[in-house]
Amino acid sequence: MAASPAFARISASSTRDAAAALQQVLELAGEVLLGKDRVIRLTLTCLLARGHLLIEDIPGVGKTTLALLLTRLLGLSFVRLQFTSDLLPADILGCSVYHREEEAFRFHPGPVFHQVVMADEINRATPRVQSALLEAMEETQVTIDGQRHPLPRPFFLIATQNPGTQIGTYALPESQLDRFTMCLALGHPDQESERRLLRGKPRRQLIEDLKPPLPPERLAQFQQAVSQVRVESALLDYLLALLRYTRESGRYGMGLSPRAGLRLLDCARAWALLHERDIVLPEDLQQILPAVAVHRLQQEQSAVHDKAAAEKLVSELLHRVPIP
Repeated sequence: MAASPAFARISASSTRDAAAALQQVLELAGEVLLGKDRVIRLTLTCLLARGHLLIEDIPGVGKTTLALLLTRLLGLSFVRLQFTSDLLPADILGCSVYHREEEAFRFHPGPVFHQVVMADEINRATPRVQSALLEAMEETQVTIDGQRHPLPRPFFLIATQNPGTQIGTYALPESQLDRFTMCLALGHPDQESERRLLRGKPRRQLIEDLKPPLPPERLAQFQQAVSQVRVESALLDYLLALLRYTRESGRYGMGLSPRAGLRLLDCARAWALLHERDIVLPEDLQQILPAVAVHRLQQEQSAVHDKAAAEKLVSELLHRVPIP
């Protein structure tokens, strides 16, 4: 059933209001993390789509700064976890402790019970610890001793990953990679941005001086506005054609999953919202596809994920699949 004109006007108005408020967040973030406007926009897109973010990059390019910056601007709680080979699941999730005076076990929440969790060098932890995050990422809860404990909303996991060639790393399994909505790299700033960085105040000081322009509860409203962004049937046809090509062309070791399709659609809605539109266009899918697909795709017969090869496969995907 088509939406009534009154509903359409309300939806369009809420979209414009949300886009205007989010534009203020983007502008403030761009003044601190210089020369990374697209990365900031994609990260905010991932958060609005209720996803999780994987960052693959060298040390010192601003990964933690990015996490702290968005946390500060949106008024969210933040924790940073350093993943190491001796880390245990209880160190992340928490555990039940026996209290003698109560003659009962009481659950003590771990650091994962924050709205923004940064898992630094996630692939230095063992597969057992990595798998401890799967339920949190998918269900927004953890189960300890048979008891379910909901995580705070929103829950946004930002993980950083070292190159797989480094000693002491464990490759992330496909099941966990597929739960990361996006994979990004910050890279070095351009020359002018780095000049401003060198001449300016320390980034952490700038973040501490920032005042959140919006109350924390606004983020839930923004995420609701994302779900109101319209998707026409022709756009769904294009998305389905992209998914089918990865599964049927024989060029990919494993095609995009249904979860990846849902994540693509959610992110395309969020990307459209950030550009002050209440309808998704094919260009929105094309803009966010590399970030959503690059860590999910690999060449046929390839046992190791090659990011450079995956980027070429994504580019091929965009060129081979026509817009209906």
